[in-house]
Amino acid sequence: MPARRAAPGKRRASVTTAEWGGIFPAVTTQMHEDQSIDFDATAAHLEALIDSGCSALIMCGSLGENQALLPSEKRELVRLAISVSSGRTPVLSGVAENSTAAAAEYARDMEKLGAGGLMLLPAMVYKSDPRETLHHFRTVAAASGLPIIIYNNPLGYGVDITPSMLDELSSTPTLVAIKESCGDTRRITDIYNCVGDRYRIFTGVDDLMLESVLLGAVGWIAGATLAFPKEGQYLWDLARAGRWDEARTLYRWFSPLLHLDIGVKFVQKLKLLVQECGYGREWVRAPRLTLAGAEREEVLAIIRDGLEKRPALPGAVG
Repeated sequence: MPARRAAPGKRRASVTTAEWGGIFPAVTTQMHEDQSIDFDATAAHLEALIDSGCSALIMCGSLGENQALLPSEKRELVRLAISVSSGRTPVLSGVAENSTAAAAEYARDMEKLGAGGLMLLPAMVYKSDPRETLHHFRTVAAASGLPIIIYNNPLGYGVDITPSMLDELSSTPTLVAIKESCGDTRRITDIYNCVGDRYRIFTGVDDLMLESVLLGAVGWIAGATLAFPKEGQYLWDLARAGRWDEARTLYRWFSPLLHLDIGVKFVQKLKLLVQECGYGREWVRAPRLTLAGAEREEVLAIIRDGLEKRPALPGAVG
């Protein structure tokens, strides 16, 4: 695959982890209909996301179909994103391997490639207990010098990284942030009460974004903003500026689309959303299949209603 370089333009330095926040899109892996990776479409989508003002890019997350990718494909996708970004925004990679050893090897490879950080999940398939989960995170963290976002999604992966476990991990310096996707915004306050501001807290659930900012989240690892990058950025800016009336109005329009980020078929739903907004195609890799029948029509109705009612955005939030 030929290297892809970003178009000439203003470059900006990578943020330090102490400044991590804002929107980190969880980028889809664009596919051809035959389920091979469409690198050109993925690169084009990355350009659109960078142009929207996102703070970083996350490749090979759950939405990027990490577990359906070959090891070589994951590395090639991260290499592509680093080339496209060309220093304009940091590139992180999800780490979702079946063993601690494989996750540690992947972390080392990401550091060699020049990734800006990792988003680390518990080991896949096996449902580890707290002692095993802590060992996994400490071991992978020790494998590289890259900063790490801890990804907590007990609803999806059956392992809950609780505030008390975060306290136990707080002595590991490269564990710098948490993507909180337990589905209960009370967890954000519990984390602050347990460990203070030790970690940068990101919300990982699209339709809890506004509530999460109110409670102290400093970042949003986002899904639906892949199709509405400028609207997502504007909503984020309104919330962080405390312009709650305007934020609520935009959020109410956005919410039916944000709900697509929830459930077993969130990848298929969001890829269909991306397609309908002109940023890619809906093709996914088996065992996932594209939506069909009444289920697909129901999602399309939500998308088309959102597009019909899409609000005009005023100037930048100052």
